[in-house]
Amino acid sequence: MSKSPLAAAVLLLPLLGACAAETTAPATTAQTAPLDPADPYEGLNRQVLDVNLQLDDAILRPVAVAYRDAIGPWPRTRIRLFLQNIEEPAVFINNVLQGRLEDAGDIAIRFVVNTTLGGAGFFDVATDLTKTPRQQRDFGQTMYSWGVPDGPFLMVPILGPSNPRDFVGTVANGFLNPIGWFLPFYANIGRGAVGGLDEREQNIEALDDLRRGSLDFYARLRSVWGQYRDGQLGRSAAQSDNPEVLDDPGAK
Repeated sequence: MSKSPLAAAVLLLPLLGACAAETTAPATTAQTAPLDPADPYEGLNRQVLDVNLQLDDAILRPVAVAYRDAIGPWPRTRIRLFLQNIEEPAVFINNVLQGRLEDAGDIAIRFVVNTTLGGAGFFDVATDLTKTPRQQRDFGQTMYSWGVPDGPFLMVPILGPSNPRDFVGTVANGFLNPIGWFLPFYANIGRGAVGGLDEREQNIEALDDLRRGSLDFYARLRSVWGQYRDGQLGRSAAQSDNPEVLDDPGAK
Protein backbone atom coordinates (compact mmCIF):
# COMPACT_ATOMS: atom_id res chain seq x y z
CA MET A 1 0.00 0.00 0.00
CA SER A 2 2.71 2.37 0.93
CA LYS A 3 6.47 2.42 0.92
CA SER A 4 6.43 3.79 4.45
CA PRO A 5 6.10 1.58 7.56
CA LEU A 6 4.22 4.45 9.17
CA ALA A 7 1.69 4.43 6.38
CA ALA A 8 1.40 0.68 6.69
CA ALA A 9 0.72 1.03 10.39
CA VAL A 10 -1.95 3.66 9.81
CA LEU A 11 -3.63 1.34 7.34
CA LEU A 12 -4.06 -1.09 10.24
CA LEU A 13 -6.10 1.22 12.39
CA PRO A 14 -9.12 -1.09 11.99
CA LEU A 15 -7.45 -3.35 14.56
CA LEU A 16 -8.08 -0.63 17.06
CA GLY A 17 -11.71 -1.65 16.78
CA ALA A 18 -10.73 -4.60 18.93
CA CYS A 19 -9.85 -2.10 21.66
CA ALA A 20 -13.06 -0.10 21.38
CA ALA A 21 -15.26 0.56 24.40
CA GLU A 22 -17.31 2.99 26.42
CA THR A 23 -15.45 5.40 28.63
CA THR A 24 -17.44 4.25 31.66
CA ALA A 25 -16.29 0.62 31.41
CA PRO A 26 -13.56 -0.59 33.78
CA ALA A 27 -10.00 -0.82 32.53
CA THR A 28 -8.16 -4.11 32.44
CA THR A 29 -5.93 -5.09 35.35
CA ALA A 30 -2.35 -6.13 34.71
CA GLN A 31 -1.42 -9.57 35.98
CA THR A 32 2.02 -10.65 37.07
CA ALA A 33 1.81 -14.22 35.78
CA PRO A 34 0.22 -15.39 32.51
CA LEU A 35 -2.71 -17.78 32.80
CA ASP A 36 -2.45 -19.06 29.23
CA PRO A 37 0.73 -20.66 27.79
CA ALA A 38 0.01 -19.06 24.42
CA ASP A 39 0.21 -15.63 26.07
CA PRO A 40 3.52 -15.51 27.96
CA TYR A 41 3.58 -11.70 27.88
CA GLU A 42 0.13 -11.27 29.38
CA GLY A 43 1.17 -8.76 32.03
CA LEU A 44 2.75 -6.44 29.46
CA ASN A 45 -0.05 -7.07 26.97
CA ARG A 46 -2.64 -5.96 29.53
CA GLN A 47 -0.74 -2.73 30.14
CA VAL A 48 -0.60 -2.06 26.39
CA LEU A 49 -4.34 -2.69 26.12
CA ASP A 50 -5.00 -0.20 28.91
CA VAL A 51 -3.11 2.46 26.94
CA ASN A 52 -4.93 1.53 23.72
CA LEU A 53 -8.27 1.80 25.49
CA GLN A 54 -7.43 5.23 26.85
CA LEU A 55 -6.50 6.36 23.34
CA ASP A 56 -9.72 4.92 21.94
CA ASP A 57 -11.85 6.51 24.67
CA ALA A 58 -10.23 9.90 24.28
CA ILE A 59 -9.87 10.14 20.50
CA LEU A 60 -10.83 7.26 18.23
CA ARG A 61 -14.35 6.48 19.35
CA PRO A 62 -15.43 10.15 19.59
CA VAL A 63 -14.03 10.81 16.12
CA ALA A 64 -15.84 7.74 14.76
CA VAL A 65 -19.11 8.95 16.27
CA ALA A 66 -18.58 12.41 14.78
CA TYR A 67 -17.81 10.82 11.39
CA ARG A 68 -21.08 8.89 11.54
CA ASP A 69 -23.05 12.00 12.52
CA ALA A 70 -21.49 14.15 9.81
CA ILE A 71 -21.60 11.70 6.89
CA GLY A 72 -24.66 9.63 6.04
CA PRO A 73 -24.77 5.89 5.29
CA TRP A 74 -24.79 6.27 1.49
CA PRO A 75 -21.57 8.34 1.18
CA ARG A 76 -19.89 6.21 3.87
CA THR A 77 -20.63 3.11 1.79
CA ARG A 78 -19.19 4.76 -1.33
CA ILE A 79 -15.99 5.62 0.55
CA ARG A 80 -15.74 2.08 1.93
CA LEU A 81 -16.18 0.46 -1.49
CA PHE A 82 -13.62 2.80 -3.05
CA LEU A 83 -11.02 1.94 -0.42
CA GLN A 84 -11.77 -1.77 -0.73
CA ASN A 85 -11.27 -1.57 -4.49
CA ILE A 86 -7.86 0.03 -4.01
CA GLU A 87 -6.89 -2.94 -1.84
CA GLU A 88 -7.73 -5.51 -4.53
CA PRO A 89 -4.22 -5.57 -6.11
CA ALA A 90 -2.74 -6.59 -2.74
CA VAL A 91 -5.40 -9.29 -2.41
CA PHE A 92 -4.49 -10.47 -5.91
CA ILE A 93 -0.79 -10.71 -5.04
CA ASN A 94 -1.48 -12.60 -1.81
CA ASN A 95 -3.67 -15.04 -3.71
CA VAL A 96 -0.82 -15.69 -6.15
CA LEU A 97 1.69 -16.12 -3.32
CA GLN A 98 -0.69 -18.60 -1.65
CA GLY A 99 -1.13 -20.57 -4.87
CA ARG A 100 -4.80 -19.56 -5.16
CA LEU A 101 -4.62 -18.82 -8.87
CA GLU A 102 -8.35 -19.16 -9.51
CA ASP A 103 -9.10 -16.74 -6.68
CA ALA A 104 -6.45 -14.39 -8.07
CA GLY A 105 -8.22 -14.43 -11.43
CA ASP A 106 -11.53 -13.62 -9.76
CA ILE A 107 -9.97 -10.67 -7.96
CA ALA A 108 -8.43 -9.37 -11.18
CA ILE A 109 -11.87 -9.46 -12.80
CA ARG A 110 -13.44 -7.70 -9.81
CA PHE A 111 -10.84 -4.95 -9.89
CA VAL A 112 -11.20 -4.29 -13.62
CA VAL A 113 -15.01 -4.32 -13.56
CA ASN A 114 -15.40 -2.14 -10.46
CA THR A 115 -12.70 0.30 -11.56
CA THR A 116 -14.38 0.81 -14.93
CA LEU A 117 -18.12 0.10 -14.68
CA GLY A 118 -18.18 0.82 -10.96
CA GLY A 119 -16.78 4.34 -11.23
CA ALA A 120 -13.30 3.74 -9.76
CA GLY A 121 -14.80 1.35 -7.24
CA PHE A 122 -17.39 3.62 -5.65
CA PHE A 123 -19.97 0.99 -6.68
CA ASP A 124 -19.53 -2.77 -6.39
CA VAL A 125 -21.03 -3.96 -9.64
CA ALA A 126 -18.69 -6.94 -10.00
CA THR A 127 -20.36 -9.01 -7.27
CA ASP A 128 -23.62 -9.15 -9.24
CA LEU A 129 -22.28 -9.00 -12.79
CA THR A 130 -19.45 -11.52 -12.50
CA LYS A 131 -20.51 -13.44 -9.37
CA THR A 132 -17.08 -12.85 -7.83
CA PRO A 133 -17.51 -11.87 -4.17
CA ARG A 134 -14.95 -9.83 -2.30
CA GLN A 135 -12.12 -11.77 -0.67
CA GLN A 136 -9.95 -11.07 2.36
CA ARG A 137 -6.30 -11.98 1.88
CA ASP A 138 -3.28 -10.54 3.69
CA PHE A 139 0.39 -11.35 3.99
CA GLY A 140 -0.08 -12.87 7.44
CA GLN A 141 -2.36 -15.44 5.80
CA THR A 142 0.26 -15.92 3.09
CA MET A 143 2.98 -16.68 5.63
CA TYR A 144 0.59 -19.06 7.41
CA SER A 145 0.12 -20.92 4.11
CA TRP A 146 3.91 -21.19 3.94
CA GLY A 147 4.00 -22.86 7.33
CA VAL A 148 5.09 -19.91 9.50
CA PRO A 149 3.74 -20.48 13.04
CA ASP A 150 1.65 -17.96 14.97
CA GLY A 151 3.97 -17.36 17.89
CA PRO A 152 2.76 -15.86 21.17
CA PHE A 153 -0.21 -13.53 21.44
CA LEU A 154 0.77 -9.86 21.30
CA MET A 155 -1.11 -6.69 22.12
CA VAL A 156 0.55 -4.14 19.85
CA PRO A 157 0.47 -0.43 20.75
CA ILE A 158 -2.21 1.33 18.69
CA LEU A 159 -2.67 -1.67 16.36
CA GLY A 160 -4.24 -4.03 18.88
CA PRO A 161 -4.31 -7.88 18.97
CA SER A 162 -1.76 -9.75 16.88
CA ASN A 163 1.09 -12.23 16.99
CA PRO A 164 4.65 -12.07 15.59
CA ARG A 165 3.73 -13.58 12.22
CA ASP A 166 0.65 -11.42 11.67
CA PHE A 167 2.42 -8.28 12.88
CA VAL A 168 5.20 -8.80 10.33
CA GLY A 169 2.55 -9.62 7.74
CA THR A 170 0.67 -6.46 8.58
CA VAL A 171 3.70 -4.26 7.95
CA ALA A 172 4.69 -6.19 4.81
CA ASN A 173 1.16 -5.91 3.45
CA GLY A 174 1.59 -2.15 3.50
CA PHE A 175 4.32 -2.45 0.89
CA LEU A 176 2.58 -5.06 -1.23
CA ASN A 177 0.00 -3.00 -3.07
CA PRO A 178 1.52 -1.48 -6.23
CA ILE A 179 -1.07 1.31 -6.23
CA GLY A 180 0.58 2.72 -3.11
CA TRP A 181 3.93 2.91 -4.88
CA PHE A 182 2.61 5.65 -7.14
CA LEU A 183 0.69 7.66 -4.55
CA PRO A 184 2.27 10.49 -2.54
CA PHE A 185 3.23 9.66 1.03
CA TYR A 186 0.46 11.77 2.57
CA ALA A 187 -2.14 10.30 0.20
CA ASN A 188 -1.31 6.86 1.55
CA ILE A 189 -1.48 8.14 5.11
CA GLY A 190 -4.87 9.73 4.45
CA ARG A 191 -6.20 6.62 2.74
CA GLY A 192 -5.21 4.47 5.70
CA ALA A 193 -6.61 6.89 8.25
CA VAL A 194 -9.98 7.12 6.51
CA GLY A 195 -10.12 3.34 6.20
CA GLY A 196 -9.41 2.92 9.89
CA LEU A 197 -11.98 5.54 10.80
CA ASP A 198 -14.62 3.86 8.67
CA GLU A 199 -13.87 0.49 10.25
CA ARG A 200 -14.10 1.97 13.73
CA GLU A 201 -17.46 3.57 12.89
CA GLN A 202 -18.89 0.26 11.71
CA ASN A 203 -18.07 -1.39 15.03
CA ILE A 204 -19.14 1.24 17.57
CA GLU A 205 -22.08 -0.67 19.05
CA ALA A 206 -20.63 -4.16 18.73
CA LEU A 207 -17.43 -3.22 20.50
CA ASP A 208 -19.21 -1.26 23.18
CA ASP A 209 -21.31 -4.34 23.90
CA LEU A 210 -18.23 -6.56 23.96
CA ARG A 211 -16.54 -4.44 26.58
CA ARG A 212 -19.69 -3.94 28.65
CA GLY A 213 -20.46 -7.64 28.64
CA SER A 214 -17.02 -8.83 29.73
CA LEU A 215 -15.83 -9.39 33.27
CA ASP A 216 -12.29 -9.54 31.86
CA PHE A 217 -12.20 -7.60 28.62
CA TYR A 218 -8.61 -8.57 27.89
CA ALA A 219 -9.33 -12.32 28.06
CA ARG A 220 -12.52 -11.89 26.08
CA LEU A 221 -10.78 -9.83 23.41
CA ARG A 222 -7.96 -12.34 23.12
CA SER A 223 -10.48 -15.14 22.65
CA VAL A 224 -12.65 -13.30 20.13
CA TRP A 225 -9.66 -12.16 18.07
CA GLY A 226 -8.20 -15.68 18.08
CA GLN A 227 -11.46 -17.19 16.85
CA TYR A 228 -11.85 -14.48 14.21
CA ARG A 229 -8.30 -15.00 12.95
CA ASP A 230 -8.75 -18.78 12.88
CA GLY A 231 -11.77 -18.19 10.66
CA GLN A 232 -9.74 -16.02 8.29
CA LEU A 233 -7.03 -18.67 8.12
CA GLY A 234 -9.60 -21.39 7.45
CA ARG A 235 -8.71 -23.46 10.47
CA SER A 236 -10.45 -24.60 13.64
CA ALA A 237 -9.23 -23.79 17.14
CA ALA A 238 -7.96 -27.37 17.37
CA GLN A 239 -5.65 -26.72 14.41
CA SER A 240 -4.27 -23.53 15.91
CA ASP A 241 -0.66 -23.29 17.11
CA ASN A 242 -2.08 -22.08 20.41
CA PRO A 243 -4.59 -23.83 22.65
CA GLU A 244 -8.12 -22.48 22.59
CA VAL A 245 -8.63 -19.58 24.97
CA LEU A 246 -11.73 -19.89 27.13
CA ASP A 247 -14.37 -17.23 26.70
CA ASP A 248 -14.97 -14.86 29.56
CA PRO A 249 -17.55 -16.60 31.79
CA GLY A 250 -19.23 -13.27 32.49
CA ALA A 251 -19.77 -12.36 28.87
CA LYS A 252 -23.37 -11.79 27.86
